[in-house]
Amino acid sequence: MPHVRLQDLIEAHDQAFVVIDEQYRIVAANQRYCQTYGVSLEDILKRRCHEVSHHSTRPCHENGEDCPHRTLFQSGQATVVLHTHYHADGEAERTRIRGHAIRGQNGKLYLGEILYPLEVEADLGCEEMRMVGHSPAFLACVDKLARVADCEAPVLLHGESGVGKELAARYVHDRSPRAAGPFIAINCAAVPESLFESELFGHEKGAFSGSAARKQGLFELAHRGTLFLDEVAELPASLQAKLLRVLESGEFRRVGGTTMLHADVRLVSATNRDLLHLVDQGRFRLDLYYRLAGIEVTLPPLRERREDIPALAEALLERMARNGQAFRLERGAAERLKRHDFPGNVRELRNLLQRAVLRSRDGILRKEDLPLDEEAAHVPPVPGRGALPEPVRNLQEVERDHIRRLLEQHNGHRRTVAALLGITERTLYRKLRQYQLT
Repeated sequence: MPHVRLQDLIEAHDQAFVVIDEQYRIVAANQRYCQTYGVSLEDILKRRCHEVSHHSTRPCHENGEDCPHRTLFQSGQATVVLHTHYHADGEAERTRIRGHAIRGQNGKLYLGEILYPLEVEADLGCEEMRMVGHSPAFLACVDKLARVADCEAPVLLHGESGVGKELAARYVHDRSPRAAGPFIAINCAAVPESLFESELFGHEKGAFSGSAARKQGLFELAHRGTLFLDEVAELPASLQAKLLRVLESGEFRRVGGTTMLHADVRLVSATNRDLLHLVDQGRFRLDLYYRLAGIEVTLPPLRERREDIPALAEALLERMARNGQAFRLERGAAERLKRHDFPGNVRELRNLLQRAVLRSRDGILRKEDLPLDEEAAHVPPVPGRGALPEPVRNLQEVERDHIRRLLEQHNGHRRTVAALLGITERTLYRKLRQYQLT
């Protein structure tokens, strides 16, 4: 095999590439990596990886992140992780890191990292301020949404009320090949059943009482763009079959019309309910479910990304600034927000901050300005001790952990686990998807 210089090899990569030794020291890096972090090749070889990418004196695993360096040198395994890195000017960038084992001529082990930016940040509007966060759960979700955007498959978004499902749908649209086309949204729970078909497919003049003119439906308006069906579980049964036919053929008629129309539409749907459970109850068509759920993405609730709450709150407060007065969180207030469960998620956080802003006189939001129920806002200390115990977990978290333990004990054998739980394999499969245990 011909001798190849390491520097020549890593320069062949389009993405940033860095080689790191066991002591976290950078031993090689390509120009793309140096440009990304604003350090010359000569200077970067004198530094440790976490100093360059994290602006930290400590390795990332000591700050609670999954560390590809630690994984490789402790277990010998390559890995893929999601991190937030910081450029020379302090600007944050969400990054996917692929770690590879590299052997030197003397057999010494090194970590080779290829860094992929997750997204190109767009200008954030008021609602888009909710796409803020650096937690592993949030980064994994954003990464999946960015990859989903590149394909044409229909997307089904799962998430609790207030997590920002429409925002996620817009995120997918804005980063898709259809970004230049329209984004049309409809809330399936807000439209009366008698008007739903007309809203979706349009109607001709005189089709029914009060239809004085032709009207284009949302499906037609979304041509070459994206149609977002929010709360799709509330879709009337009478419309499910008609929607299924449109999705299969791309053709439809306006109400009262005879002309067959065609629309090129990508469908993104969202729900906070278990559609397969509704299928079991006979309230949702299984064939329509499979049409909608080409790719499923679960959006994490705030209680699963508590570390994002202060930054998210600050971003929302920026939008609430009025008459030149800015608002910021006192440290105690930020900590109190992190300990609140937020059953209403980002919507609840925004409303809470709006009320706190009205209470504040100097632009600083203190913990006493936050109208939180004292018991819901924090867990009381254990008698005789100053430290706070772990927060009380909800039933879903207990069930998820119980299923995970059973799967580990029985080597992932679903039939055995379903029998132990007293449920069908189909119900178990639904729970595995719900808790992302697949």
